[in-house]
Amino acid sequence: MRQAYLECSSGISGDMFLAALIDAGLPAEHLFAELKKIPLGFYEFKRTRAMRGGLVGARVEIHVPGEQPHRHLGDIQALLEHVSLPGNAREQALKVFTRLAEAEGKLHNKPAGEVHFHEVGAVDAVVDIVGACVGMELLGISDLVCSPLNVGGGRVEAAHGSLPVPAPAAAELLKEIPVYSSGVEGEMVTPTGAALVSTLARDFGPMPPMKIERIGYGAGEKDFHGLSNLVRLFLGESTESVKAQPGAPGDEVVSVIEANVDDMSPQIYGYFLDQALALGALDVTCSAIQMKKNRPGLMVSVICAPEQSDALSQLLFEQTTTIGVRIHEARRKVLEREIVAVETPYGVVHLKVARREGKAVNVAPEYEDCQRLAAEKAVPLKDVILAAQIAFRERGEATEPA
Repeated sequence: MRQAYLECSSGISGDMFLAALIDAGLPAEHLFAELKKIPLGFYEFKRTRAMRGGLVGARVEIHVPGEQPHRHLGDIQALLEHVSLPGNAREQALKVFTRLAEAEGKLHNKPAGEVHFHEVGAVDAVVDIVGACVGMELLGISDLVCSPLNVGGGRVEAAHGSLPVPAPAAAELLKEIPVYSSGVEGEMVTPTGAALVSTLARDFGPMPPMKIERIGYGAGEKDFHGLSNLVRLFLGESTESVKAQPGAPGDEVVSVIEANVDDMSPQIYGYFLDQALALGALDVTCSAIQMKKNRPGLMVSVICAPEQSDALSQLLFEQTTTIGVRIHEARRKVLEREIVAVETPYGVVHLKVARREGKAVNVAPEYEDCQRLAAEKAVPLKDVILAAQIAFRERGEATEPA
C-alpha cells in the first residue's frame, strides 16, 4: 500500500501541502495538464525553492491579475462538474470544499450552500485543493497519516477582520484532531490546510511503520524566527503490506497477537482456533502458563499478516474471555513449499515438500491421504507414511508439483 506521512510541526496550508507533493516527485507537467481542465481563467503557477529556518523546500505561489469573485459552494461544484480528473480527485476535492462550507456555515448561521468563500474561493485556494487531491492520485497515495498540528497563536487579518489563531473556520475543522501551539505568533494552520488534512488523512499521530522512498518539503509563505516553516511529506510503502523484507528469500513480517486467559473452557479455545484460521490466521497455538492467584491458564498466540491483526484481535475479544491482547510485529523465515503427488503400493499420496534454495529439506506426507489409504487397505498407518517417503526419495529432486 502506498502510504504518506505528513509532518506538520510548522502547521499546514494548501500551498505547503501541494509544494511537498511536488518536492516528493509529483510530475509538475502532469499536474498542470490536469489543472488546466478547470475553467479558472488566466493565472500564473510559480514554483521556486525557498529557505526556511536553514532548510530548503519547494514553494508554490499562484498569481492572478485583478479582483477575484467570492464563490459559493455551488460555484465550485459548477467549476468541477464536467472536469475529468484522475481517480477520485474530483470527488475528494468536492468533499474538502463541502467541509469548508459546512464549517463556515455553522459559524455564520447559514446553510452551507449560501456561504461566501472569501480567501478559500480564490483561484489559488482552488488550485491548492484540487492540486493536492490530484497529486495524491498521481503519486498513488492510498493512505495518508498526519502528525498533530502546530496551530500557532496570536491573531490574523482576514475578510471578516482580525481573528484569533487558529481562525474560527480552521478551529471548527480541527475538532477531534490533536493540535498544539509551539508559542510562535502567527497563523500556522490555514482553513484550506485544515480542510485538506481533516478530509484526506486517515489518522493523526506518530509516523506509522513504513518503508520510506521519498521525502518532500513544502515551504510556507512566512519565514518565522527560530522555526523552519516547512511541512515534510514522507512517501513510501506501508510495512503492513510489505511481505518480503531485505534478506534471504522467505523473510516475512507478521503480527503476533497474544492473550492470557484463566477462566475459559477448552471447548471455546477449539472453536476459536477454527474461526481464526477461517479468518486468515497463519497459525494459532496455546501454551500452559501460571497466572496470578496461582491459577493455571493459557496463553493464546495468533500469527497473522499485519493487515489482519485488527480483525483477529476483535475475534479474540468476541470469542474468548480475554479482556486484553498484546500485539507486536516479528520477522519470520519460512521455507518455500509445494505439494507433490507420489505413487505408492497403497495408492497416490500427496506430500508437502519444504525447500530452501531449491533443495528439499523437509517432506511430510499428507495425513488425510495416509489415513484414508491405511483404512482402505487395512494396513498400519506408519507403513503408508513410510511408503510415501520412500517413493519421494526414489523420484529425486526432479519431482514436478502436483
